[in-house]
Amino acid sequence: MALMSYKCPNCGGGLQFDPPSGNFKCEFCLSEFTEEEMKRLEEEEARKKAWNEAESGEAESAKGQPGEAEGAGGQSGGRSGEAESTGGQPGEPESAGDQSGAVVYSCPSCGAEIVTDATTAATFCYYCHNPVVLSGKLSGEFMPDYVLPFSIDKKGATEKFLSWIGKKKFVPKSFYSKDQIEKLSGIYFPYLLYSCQVDGKLNADAEKNRTWTTGNIQFTEHKKYQVERAGCLDVKNLTRNALLKANRELVEGVLPFETEKMLPFQMGYLSGFQAEKRDMDGESFTADAELEVKNYTMEQLKSSISGYTSINVKNSETHIRNARWQYALLPVWVLTYKDRQKDKVYYFAMNGQTGKIWGKFPVDKGKLAGLFLEVFLPVFAILMIGGWFL
Repeated sequence: MALMSYKCPNCGGGLQFDPPSGNFKCEFCLSEFTEEEMKRLEEEEARKKAWNEAESGEAESAKGQPGEAEGAGGQSGGRSGEAESTGGQPGEPESAGDQSGAVVYSCPSCGAEIVTDATTAATFCYYCHNPVVLSGKLSGEFMPDYVLPFSIDKKGATEKFLSWIGKKKFVPKSFYSKDQIEKLSGIYFPYLLYSCQVDGKLNADAEKNRTWTTGNIQFTEHKKYQVERAGCLDVKNLTRNALLKANRELVEGVLPFETEKMLPFQMGYLSGFQAEKRDMDGESFTADAELEVKNYTMEQLKSSISGYTSINVKNSETHIRNARWQYALLPVWVLTYKDRQKDKVYYFAMNGQTGKIWGKFPVDKGKLAGLFLEVFLPVFAILMIGGWFL
């Protein structure tokens, strides 16, 4: 598993994607690099890595030839040496023992252990704080087609969170304390996007009634019509959460994203943020997605029929073509809070592109009691006094 830590070519510090500027910044020397410059740096690093691996392979081959001539008795010791060499390479995964689904990596910057689960694709080293991208987890069939970069940075997300929470009068202070706000995390969540064209048509019986009165006589006119409608609906990027462990309300509560602004996937956009890889595929959602787009197509055709007293659809037909699933990483700011007394977790989430907020927050019973004492007791006392003098 390859670990990538984007380094500043000027000072060696970690580079992170900066949402306001759309560039990559070094938090140490404050150098700034464009997307094109980052591409060139990645290509240069890839060439260096390939060259070093080739040199290392030649050296190992030269060392191994004399060893083979010494006899088969050294095979056991030779294999042990190979395992130690592989395990000691920075970035190589190791078993995390009894932690179910957990994997341990070595930080390429400081060598410290980084423990992740099976779906984490980008994180931070908790010792040197450099961003680390587990690039091997986003390769092959798990390589995203698109990424939607964050357009709101942590400062902006914090301001929006405080503005939102300021309108909630009965939230405990611990929910928005300084330590709690520091836990606000930018995460790229995996989503699957469904696109297709839907051909639909329907036949309906429609009736138009008209009533009028002449003198003392009321007249009613009934006219019947045969109505036909047909059309094609172009569906783009119907979105589904593709991570089993994700809180469904959270990842769906921040929808929709402006998916037309997505970019072809590049690892660099993950630097400075956390990321998860998908563990679900399009087949899990195909039946549900097809039903949704077919129903929506029929609703659109029906809504185009107007001016009649009643409409009765006799038959309808839909056909889906050019269906495809695509995989994208979309940006979400997330904050979690655990109420230890109730043993319940509350979530705050914000769309990292549009700023749309979804959240569930705890209620401070002390603040509710204070409201009762401040408002209801004085009112009750006034009513009691008024009743005494009446």
